[in-house]
Amino acid sequence: MRVLVTGTAGFIGFHLARRLKADGHEVTGFDNMSPYYDIALKRARLENLRTAGVPVAEADLCDSAALQDVWQKADPEIVVHLAAQAGVRYSLENPQAYIDSNLVGFSNMLELVRAAKPMHFLYASTSSVYGANTTLPWSESHPVEHPVSFYAATKKSNEMMAHSYSDLFRLPMTGMRFFTVYGEWGRPDMAFFKFADAMLKDEPIEVYNHGKMTRDFTHVSDVVDAVVGLMPTTPEPVAVVDGQAAQLGTSPVAPHRLVNIASGTRVELMDYIKCLENSLGVKAQINFTGMAAGDVRDTWGDVSALSELTGYKPKVGVDDGIAYFARWYRDYFGL
Repeated sequence: MRVLVTGTAGFIGFHLARRLKADGHEVTGFDNMSPYYDIALKRARLENLRTAGVPVAEADLCDSAALQDVWQKADPEIVVHLAAQAGVRYSLENPQAYIDSNLVGFSNMLELVRAAKPMHFLYASTSSVYGANTTLPWSESHPVEHPVSFYAATKKSNEMMAHSYSDLFRLPMTGMRFFTVYGEWGRPDMAFFKFADAMLKDEPIEVYNHGKMTRDFTHVSDVVDAVVGLMPTTPEPVAVVDGQAAQLGTSPVAPHRLVNIASGTRVELMDYIKCLENSLGVKAQINFTGMAAGDVRDTWGDVSALSELTGYKPKVGVDDGIAYFARWYRDYFGL
């Protein structure tokens, strides 16, 4: 298949593009090389991809002409749109970046999908859309009316924008609600990466809500398995019975679907830190603080819909996943 992957210099996009190329697909990448975090890490990912034979165009989603040029050259049958401005806390500092990438850029993608009509358009959403919902585990059937960060609000907007285009123009689309993804080549702004960096520098780590938090940690290899499994699974409208869609997350009127991509389990934050201590061989110095703005205490994803659609079963537990990350981290930074 000819596949366009946006955000290929990013964490998930890098792993996905590499996997698709290894599987024999014709992959084209797209990334704006945002300086939101370490450009050197993004360059290293791109060098790895280009060595593997994946061409990556460097342009911005807001540049509709450049985006269209890349699209025409790639002529994709499937599009996996992962490019976005990520991060809950950064959305408090620079909301304009989220408007540009997650709203304007996303609308540019939708216009290209409308014109080209690929077989399937898959796009990144986030578990953050569940916001203030305290009913666990989070299911695609739950309401998402109370986002607690601007980042989450833009992602919920993406889901609604995609649904409208899917309905109006009969375009198969799948929104993927990623939970806390971790692993090799990860994002330096995420807790597991920041913790490792501080611990190996003998510096304290900051732990929110006094450590009383849980997360559905999902290893990046399981995330890639889920996305690859969803690619050929194009949605169709599903009838509503007794007020409930026959398939969770699927629209009754449009070929549009929302799917949790998670491990289906949750881990206490302090247990996660112990895994890092064991894998790095370093004891963490901890500064406990209160809850951060825009954050939530618990996340936990119901993956029954994903499993039903693709046969998905997560393979990597936290102990092994953190060990893989720690080994990569030491190797990458020459420690």
